[in-house]
Amino acid sequence: MSKNKFTNELINETSPYLLQHAHNPVNWVAWSEQALEKAKQENKLIIISIGYSACHWCHVMEHESFEDEKVAQLMNDYFICIKIDREERPDIDQIYMLAVQLMTGHGGWPLNCFTLPDGKPIYGGTYFQKQQWINVLLNLSDLYKNDPDKALEYAEKLTEGIKQAELIKVKPKSEAITIDILHNCFENWKTRFDTIHGGPNKAPKFPLPNNYQFLLHYATLTNSIEAKTQLDLTLKKIAYGGIYDQIGGGFARYSVDAIWKVPHFEKMLYDNAQLVSLYSQAYQNTKNELYKNIVFETLTFIERELTNESGGFYAALDADSENVEGKYYVWQKQELQNILKDDYTLFADYFNVNENGFWEHDNYILLRETDDDVIAKKHNLQTIELKDKIEKAKSKLLAIREKRIKPGLDNKIITSWNSLMAKAYLDAYTTFNNEQYLNNALKNIDFIIQKASTENQLYHLTNSKKQIDGFLEDYCFFIEALIKAYQTTFTESYLLKAKNLLNYCIDNFQDANSGMFYFTADKKNELIAKKMELSDNVIAASNSSIAKSSFILGHYFEKQEYISLSKKMLNNILEEMQHYPEGYSNWAMLALWFSQPVFEVAIVGKSVDEKQKDFNKYYLPNVIFAGATSDKTDVPLLKNRFTENKTQIFVCVNKTCKQPVEKVEEALKQILN
Repeated sequence: MSKNKFTNELINETSPYLLQHAHNPVNWVAWSEQALEKAKQENKLIIISIGYSACHWCHVMEHESFEDEKVAQLMNDYFICIKIDREERPDIDQIYMLAVQLMTGHGGWPLNCFTLPDGKPIYGGTYFQKQQWINVLLNLSDLYKNDPDKALEYAEKLTEGIKQAELIKVKPKSEAITIDILHNCFENWKTRFDTIHGGPNKAPKFPLPNNYQFLLHYATLTNSIEAKTQLDLTLKKIAYGGIYDQIGGGFARYSVDAIWKVPHFEKMLYDNAQLVSLYSQAYQNTKNELYKNIVFETLTFIERELTNESGGFYAALDADSENVEGKYYVWQKQELQNILKDDYTLFADYFNVNENGFWEHDNYILLRETDDDVIAKKHNLQTIELKDKIEKAKSKLLAIREKRIKPGLDNKIITSWNSLMAKAYLDAYTTFNNEQYLNNALKNIDFIIQKASTENQLYHLTNSKKQIDGFLEDYCFFIEALIKAYQTTFTESYLLKAKNLLNYCIDNFQDANSGMFYFTADKKNELIAKKMELSDNVIAASNSSIAKSSFILGHYFEKQEYISLSKKMLNNILEEMQHYPEGYSNWAMLALWFSQPVFEVAIVGKSVDEKQKDFNKYYLPNVIFAGATSDKTDVPLLKNRFTENKTQIFVCVNKTCKQPVEKVEEALKQILN
């Protein structure tokens, strides 16, 4: 017999977030056509409450309001109550997030939106305190009962506002994309740099990996000292900060302050994936050992805590454990002294167990401020001795921490986020030549192909009772992972799969007028509006991602229509990119490709892998690699280039090829000079 007093329909779901609410006294249901039909039949307003399992304030609102029987009674009497996991249904989240932003000027989670029975929004907000929530429930139920026409009028206006906000202004005239545009972007952007602590000059601070991938790309191609300085500062400060788990590896979602000290402790797969890619590429460019350590530690964390036996990656770890935010990750001074004994003084100096690392309730967040050589000298140690002592102390603490009650695991396996992680492993393999990284990546790609796809279609989740059709983010990031898998292994099936998926997106997601892509496929029309994801945020916009892949696949398959599509999409966004470059940094990387020479490098012959590994020692953001060991190939870039008993490198740019060479050093001269 269940010990729970209440059980609602969410008990039948697989999402950890929905299951967290399965024993609320609220009569929650999951999103479905039946739920909307029930609202119409009973003529009730709908509460659409959206969050995710690792969201701290979602838990707070649940405890204060959704577990309260009197509050639940109001909700049940006057509303149809729908709970949504934003990671399971990002399409719904986007629509109602935009509605709340239009109403209030801001958004976030928990997201609570009130709608008419047909789903058109009339009111909303994020976190509500208990009494605020009660007041909203009473006022809206009263409005709908006594003045339904007013509610209908407001809902119509707001819905129209949502639809208008999603209209892309098509730029009929194609603007020349020059490097000066990128220079102007950087000059505009740098006024908002934090030149002391890195990142933007505001708080809270999100890592925003695509911002710094652009700075890396831009600094490399233009030799910008300012861009490189800001990039290196930011990567170091994030790696030294409390936002990075100094004991177990991996990154929290964001820092609540301007100095990367106090994290919002949840760990998301997508952040860690993109940051692994960023730090791998930064190491490839700089050979900074700090970046290498960050990649190795973070991937160790991924393998230890977010990987399942089939090769899939879980979505997130909660911010809370034992209902306390950050409890799993912080330390008290006496505890550290008891564990580390004679090594405590060195450790405390290294990780700021002092006023710098003090947080609250006698707890310390471990963070760094000083470089290894400085601390080694201060403690009369060789740097190598210091590193050995610190690693041993970290191992001791990790073993102790593993015995604590762990944060909740969100075990959803999301195709888009898994694709980002597969690509991260491939980026790490490219830089560090660790075969296990390659194996993990290819195992995951095979897992997605087997569990989340048909011949040309993708599904959003692999371990859910629901078969949710893939969103544009699933397609675009899996296409990126497939392209990277080809560039890493030269297995052509990956590239052909990427091309097929791009064609499917063009046929099923594209708006023919603008060339841009909707977040949902044409056949999906259950929502009040269709949204396009245009600006880059904590994850690059699905439109900027697919525009970049279209550019690359256009080069591989000599399809000018792919490249023209990519340029048309970029042209539509060019004005916004120049006004707010940090919100369009993935687009800006595409603009760099259009404004600077992009080299096609074809390696053909028996020693392809050896040559490729030599190229991998260099960060070459404007090079598209292809390779084959024989003349059997479906890639136009490689045709008619095989010569028996030779491995040749063909460097081509602007449809003109240079004299083939056999040494990587000679090819690099053709690229870099």
